[in-house]
Amino acid sequence: MVPPCRSPHHVALFRVGTVPSPSSAHRGLVVAPAVAQDEDEHMEFGFVVPWGDAADIAGMAVLAEQHGWDGLFVWEGIYGVDAWVSLTAAAIGTSTLRLGTLLTPVSRRKPWELAGQVATLDRLSHGRITLSVGLGAPDTGFANFGEQTDRRTRAELLDEGLAIMCRLWTGRPATFDGTHYQLTPSDFPAIRHVVQQPHPPVWCVGALDSTTSMQRALRWNGLLPQVVDNGIARQATLEELTAAMPSIRAAIGDRPFDIIVEGSMQEHSPAAWADTGATWWIESLWDAMHGPDAVAASVDRLREGPPLLA
Repeated sequence: MVPPCRSPHHVALFRVGTVPSPSSAHRGLVVAPAVAQDEDEHMEFGFVVPWGDAADIAGMAVLAEQHGWDGLFVWEGIYGVDAWVSLTAAAIGTSTLRLGTLLTPVSRRKPWELAGQVATLDRLSHGRITLSVGLGAPDTGFANFGEQTDRRTRAELLDEGLAIMCRLWTGRPATFDGTHYQLTPSDFPAIRHVVQQPHPPVWCVGALDSTTSMQRALRWNGLLPQVVDNGIARQATLEELTAAMPSIRAAIGDRPFDIIVEGSMQEHSPAAWADTGATWWIESLWDAMHGPDAVAASVDRLREGPPLLA
C-alpha cells in the first residue's frame, strides 16, 4: 500500500474483530466492548442529493445552509451530471456549508485532474471541500464504459491516486514512481496551495472485515464503514460499527477523525449512531433517485432541517 504523502497519520494495526451480523458470517479476532463517546464529541448533519441538475443542486445547497444543515454531498456517477460543476455552483451560493462527493471512485479518475478540481474548489469555497473516496460500485456501469473492474487493481489505483494528489496539493513539483502512475517534476504553473492544510479532508471507505481496507481508511481523515456480504458491499450496521469502535479508536489515537454513516431518520436513529462514535449523519433518499419527484422530495426534506438528537 502506498502511504499518503505529507500525512502524519501512521495508525496502529487495525485488528479485525468479530463483526456481528444477522448472518454471523464475519469471523476474526474478538474485540473489546465499545468505549463511551467523549463528552465534547458531537454529530454533524449532511444531505446527499439523490438526483438533480447543477442548478437544482445549487438551490438545494442554499436551502441546506438556510435550514441548519452542516453539509451537502453529491454522488459522482460514471456519466451524467458532473459532480464538480455541481459543487462549484453550490459553493458560489453558500458560505458555511461543507460540500463534497459521496463518493469519488478514484480508479476512474486521472489523479492530477482530480487533484486540480479539489484544490480549485477548496480555494473557491474558502476551505469547505471534503473528498470522499472508495473503490466504487462496478455495477453502476464500469464495464459498459471500459473502466477497470478488478477489485485489487482498483485498490492499487486508489492508493496511488491519493498519494499523487497529496504531493500535488503541496504546490511543489511532484515525483512519483508507482505500478500504475509515474510522475516527473514539471515547471507548469500549479495551484499555489490548498486552503485546508495539509490537504482537504479525505473520507475513505473501509470494510470492517478487512484489515487492509481499514488500514487504508484510518490513515486519512474519515471512515465510511462498510461490510462485504457475499461479495457485495453495504454500510455497516449499528451493531457492527459498535463492535469495531475499540479497534478504530486504538488505531487512530487522539487525532481528529470522522466516522460517517448515512440513512433516513425515518428508519434509523441518528442519536444511536452518535452514541457509538459516528460524527456525521448523512440523510439519504436513494429510493427517490429514479422517481419523477427526486428533486421535490429532496427540497422538502431539506426544508424540514436536520435530525434532532434526543
